[in-house]
Amino acid sequence: MDSTSQICQSRLPDGTALKQQQLPAYQLQLSATKVLTGFFITGAFCLGMGILLILSAKSTKEIEINYTNICGNCAKLRENAINFDKECTCSIPFYLPEAMQGNVYMYYKLYGFYQNLYPYILSRSNSQLMGRDIKDVGNCAPFSKSHNGTPIAPCGAIANSIFNDTIILSYNLNSSIHIKVPMLSSGIAWWTDKNIKFQNPSLNNLASTFAGTAKPPYWPKPVYKLDEEDSVNNGFINEDFIVWMRTAAFPTFKKLYRRLSRIQYFTEGLPAGNYSFNITYNFPVTRFRGEKSVVLSTLTWSGGSSLFLGLTYTVTGAVTWLASFSMMAVHLMLNGRKTVFPQQ
Repeated sequence: MDSTSQICQSRLPDGTALKQQQLPAYQLQLSATKVLTGFFITGAFCLGMGILLILSAKSTKEIEINYTNICGNCAKLRENAINFDKECTCSIPFYLPEAMQGNVYMYYKLYGFYQNLYPYILSRSNSQLMGRDIKDVGNCAPFSKSHNGTPIAPCGAIANSIFNDTIILSYNLNSSIHIKVPMLSSGIAWWTDKNIKFQNPSLNNLASTFAGTAKPPYWPKPVYKLDEEDSVNNGFINEDFIVWMRTAAFPTFKKLYRRLSRIQYFTEGLPAGNYSFNITYNFPVTRFRGEKSVVLSTLTWSGGSSLFLGLTYTVTGAVTWLASFSMMAVHLMLNGRKTVFPQQ
């Protein structure tokens, strides 16, 4: 018996406050008043934020011009791959009724282009894009090597299908004077993409660096000649290329193309008046029944013209308030009842 008692005592936990569960603790006592107050405050916050976000989104100025059918002759030309080397341009005049004050951004918008397909997303080489190994094309099928076995740089379906229309905005001061609106191609990509995810193999001569590689099949020129006006904006760090490589989640999307350089006539933004888009049509969309547009837009502190975030906050606030009133009604109904205990 003594040995058994000693064994049982040896299994007892130590007499500390932690193991004996004697530490001081606080148990939150939530009354109906506190819960209802929390719900009402949360609902009011969400409703207020939703209204602010909606008003902010509606205060942006935006104009969109769909040029799929306007440039119909070019669209038909691009349906046949044999005409890839034939240049086709079209001009689209339009009127801007109100001035766009502040920073103005130009986007291209695609309809019906599914960048979210899983094989499409995987068709890229991150080690190649980061400049570690430009001949690493293992995950880039079917655009990994050229017909003669030369590794493609940049490889993959995403890079091969890059948006390559050239869009130039002109301001028609009068019937005889047309001013090219100064647009910047820098500062349009995410900082993390520009400085971390995309790097050239070498900062020296890019032509020699990419020697032994081939351009993607649908590209008219190699990656080290993407921007002939700015030698720094070439290779894998070309910002148009970086923007395209960040795939979209939905088949209808817009991507930043240019931003206004606020100089000369455009220090305050885009003045009201007559404008025109001069487009070099290269990117085919009619074969997959897609469409494309060019968008001019301003931004606010909350972003662009999308109402999604504001509507989400508003709906959340409304549902929270509905739940608050429902719980308050139940609480008052139960509180009004008299509890009768049976006599012993």
